[in-house]
Amino acid sequence: MEKITRIGMDTSKHIFQLHGVDASERTVLKKKLSRVQMLSFFEKQPATVIGIEACGAAHYWARTLDALGHKVLLLPPQYVKPYVKRGKNDAADAEALCEAMSRPSMRFVPVKSVESQAALMLATTRERLVRSRTQIANAIRGNAAELGLIAAQGLDKIEPLLMRIAENETLPALAREVFAELAQDYAYVERQLMKADAKLMAWHKGSACSRRLTAIPGIGPIGASLLVMKAPDPRLFKSARHFAAWMGLTPKDHSTAGKQRLGVITRAGDEMLRSILVVGATAAIQQAKRRPERASPWLRNLLARKAPKLAAVALANKNARIAWKMMVSGETYNANRSQSAGLADAA
Repeated sequence: MEKITRIGMDTSKHIFQLHGVDASERTVLKKKLSRVQMLSFFEKQPATVIGIEACGAAHYWARTLDALGHKVLLLPPQYVKPYVKRGKNDAADAEALCEAMSRPSMRFVPVKSVESQAALMLATTRERLVRSRTQIANAIRGNAAELGLIAAQGLDKIEPLLMRIAENETLPALAREVFAELAQDYAYVERQLMKADAKLMAWHKGSACSRRLTAIPGIGPIGASLLVMKAPDPRLFKSARHFAAWMGLTPKDHSTAGKQRLGVITRAGDEMLRSILVVGATAAIQQAKRRPERASPWLRNLLARKAPKLAAVALANKNARIAWKMMVSGETYNANRSQSAGLADAA
């Protein structure tokens, strides 16, 4: 068999489809293997380059094959799809992976360590708990409103509402039992969320880069931790703008024939990270409205021209670019330098 220069591997739980080519781009390998057979095959195979879609278990297989001496490249699925010639099957996907990984302009996903994946598990668990708390709070408010009991907005109004319900003896016994169960669920989720926040804060304090990012107005411990967790190697991005575009904070481009047409933000990339940055920027804007003398001139000028929601997205974009620069250079946040750059952009 000719020496294989690269292999595209379509993965699943139990079946793995391989497509390999040699130095002259001739197809020399087409093979379907089981999970056990795949490991045995690559243990005997000379070191080569393997392309895998960045999907479930991709980072695990990348680390496993890397330990066997191979070089593994993870490709975003949306970048592989254009190379599928016709039809959707494992063989066509493996061939498309093999072709896509050879393109000089192809972008790859960095392989995460076990520790990075564990930290991301903590972040996603916290996000799930936040959503569960919101769902339970909405159920309590909705059911209470049906019975004529209302409360002001805010999570801090849920417990007083539950106390009023418990003390209201005019409600049916069945309704009070249901509210008691909802109160137990709400209290349990609150306790679990407090534990998750404590673990996330401990991780944040143990990361020097995460601690430095919290100096940026609008980025707190959670946002800083997510930036470090989800972008373990920021040098893979060519510039700060590429980093912001990766998070979907740059406008859609529909330009043609020399005419520039920019739309709303793309909303590409990681939704959790993007929403955290926008929420942090919204909080910074609220503080700027209360204490305008403490806000930067760039932000004051922005708020004078744009609606608060648009300004929040713009500030999130700016914060993402500053965070990229700090992560790449190892610098600390310089408020004066940031204000000068903002004024220059406005001019």
